[in-house]
Amino acid sequence: MGRAITLGLAAAGYDVAINYHSSAAEAASAAREVQALGRRAVTVPGDVSDIRDVERIAATVRIEFGRLDLLVNNASLFQSAPLLEIEEEEWDRVMAVNLKAPFLMVKAHADLLEASAGRIVNLVDLSAFQPWVGHPHHAVSKAGLLHLTRIMARALAPRVRVNAIAPGAVLLPEEYDEETRERSRAAAALGTLGSPEDVVRTLLFLERSPFITGEVIVVDGGRLLSGGA
Repeated sequence: MGRAITLGLAAAGYDVAINYHSSAAEAASAAREVQALGRRAVTVPGDVSDIRDVERIAATVRIEFGRLDLLVNNASLFQSAPLLEIEEEEWDRVMAVNLKAPFLMVKAHADLLEASAGRIVNLVDLSAFQPWVGHPHHAVSKAGLLHLTRIMARALAPRVRVNAIAPGAVLLPEEYDEETRERSRAAAALGTLGSPEDVVRTLLFLERSPFITGEVIVVDGGRLLSGGA
């Protein structure tokens, strides 16, 4: 998803700073593709749930670009476990990456976003609306991020717009077998799977829509309509 967003923004005319945690090779590959499109790309390692790394990321953006027009909070952990089997450390780690990190990233870059009348887009998913009992800590973190999006939109207005995107089955886990993929396909009202490019198109729509803030757009082919998790 991060690669698709990066390339979609580059194709739309953005220079990009690509944060990564452990995927150095993938980040470098995405940066080369951005450069092939004629745009600048800088890769910045760091754990976005760690304030020290976040401040270093923000410092790099200031030095390399001097401005920030769009911040996309896409980093996420997708952990599964029954509710009562989740250990405290695991719960805290999911909350740190999925919920605390977007707050830290926005706080560290707020002055740059204010200066450019920038935009923020947070990536949630359908668990923000549904009780996914197989992914309790993930679902709670995404529900929290959706509400944080609304709080950010009020707190940072009128200079900065903040919205969220909730993708459905646009990038299934590699371990899914064909039967599981078919269930995901059938769960959508449109009877098909999506793609990361569907999310990119929505991101660009929000980026170009100056009268939208504090909203979430569901990109799921109608899966949420079924009511199932």
